[in-house]
Amino acid sequence: MQRVSVVGAMVAAAVIACPLQTAKADDTQSPWQVRVRALAVLPASSGSTVNVQGVPALSTPNSSLSIGNSIVPELDISYFITRNVAAELILGVTPHNITGSGALANLNIGRAWLLPPTLLAQYHFTDFGAFKPYIGIGVNYTIFFGQSAGYTPTNGLGVTNLSLNNTVGGAAQIGFDYMIDKHWGVNVDVKKFILRPTYNATVNGTIPVSGTATIDPWIIGAGVTYRF
Repeated sequence: MQRVSVVGAMVAAAVIACPLQTAKADDTQSPWQVRVRALAVLPASSGSTVNVQGVPALSTPNSSLSIGNSIVPELDISYFITRNVAAELILGVTPHNITGSGALANLNIGRAWLLPPTLLAQYHFTDFGAFKPYIGIGVNYTIFFGQSAGYTPTNGLGVTNLSLNNTVGGAAQIGFDYMIDKHWGVNVDVKKFILRPTYNATVNGTIPVSGTATIDPWIIGAGVTYRF
């Protein structure tokens, strides 16, 4: 009887140890994760303001800016603070053409590159097996570089100077990872940025133009996830 009791105790201990060992293995998974995505950057540029000193007719609501779409690669790095909560840093650059609309239709205003490093706090849902949806909210600081004026005269107008000012904006996110194994997965992600820099330009070398460029892009991405 003592031998049976000892064997039974050993079996019970083994049964209890198995889930404990599994949990420990899960806990030892690296908190670091990276993704590489292809992004479609789709600005929603309606609502930009245009103020032209000395030419009030161009300051009507019919004068605005149009920001071109862009497709670019992107890298993001995530750190899991807990099983469900993570911080994500997004890195990428996007080029955009800027033209006029309304009273400024077809005016080639210029071109600029955007570097919008973005930090997001995320909540990951972990009760759906390999399917791991998440939501996030955060802030971006957008740096404009490689700015160039359009120079091409249109309807007697030509932009000879362009400057967009760096700005802080908000960001919201929803997406999911589908994990193929412990390390590799595929990712689909949608973000909305609030991005409204002020700008200054010069038309025909003499007319100062200023305002706020409402870029507010939707960013739709798909790519590969790797969890270390």
